[in-house]
Amino acid sequence: MKKIFVLFIGLFLFNSMVFAAQGGINEPGTGQDTGPENTSQGQEGQGTGQGQQVQEEEQTQNQGEDTQIMVQQRQELKAQTKTQIQEMVQQKQQAMNQELEGKSEKEQKVYQNQNQVRLAVHSLLAMEDLVGGIGKNVSQIARQFNNSVQATIRAEEKIQTRSGFRRFFAGGDEKSAEDIEQEVNQNRLRIQELKQLYEQCDCDDEVKAMMQEQIQNMEQEQNRLQELAQKEKKSKGLFGWLWK
Repeated sequence: MKKIFVLFIGLFLFNSMVFAAQGGINEPGTGQDTGPENTSQGQEGQGTGQGQQVQEEEQTQNQGEDTQIMVQQRQELKAQTKTQIQEMVQQKQQAMNQELEGKSEKEQKVYQNQNQVRLAVHSLLAMEDLVGGIGKNVSQIARQFNNSVQATIRAEEKIQTRSGFRRFFAGGDEKSAEDIEQEVNQNRLRIQELKQLYEQCDCDDEVKAMMQEQIQNMEQEQNRLQELAQKEKKSKGLFGWLWK
């Protein structure tokens, strides 16, 4: 009887321990049940941080665009007299010379070549109010030239900085040469438009002469760029045919 009684007590205690363990697992409010909530809160916090980051990036981008617009507006100050045009051109020339000081020798060569067009663009924009009814059209073409000269500067920099090793084996930078040719073709059309506007210009003879000079400078630079592109495409290299 004692053995049976002891066995019965042991079974009772064992069952009690099992039920207690099961109750602990299913009991609400434990750390196991709150895990998903903490994860969700962490994700929400992360999402909030990302939203703030995107908002800050958008604000920074908008500020950059506003700054660029303000810079363009300052660069497009309009002259009211012939003397003002000359002064503005001189100031632009000085600014471009200072710009060269922080560049390498090869970069200086590129900018020195293309500054002629940049100066012409600045001059045409400045004389908008002095060339009569064609002023808006002249400024529009000048802005197109300004965008083009940025593209040709990048392409010419790639050509000038191409290593001698790569040029010896692979030849010239045909892609950059083609980019230059494309810009030159578009610029020649713009020059024709400027020449037509020049003929229509009912303005002071001295102002008209300034306009003609800038058109000639633009035309000379397109000829130089065309020769540069053709020369670059002729540079085939030892194994240049492998890249065709």
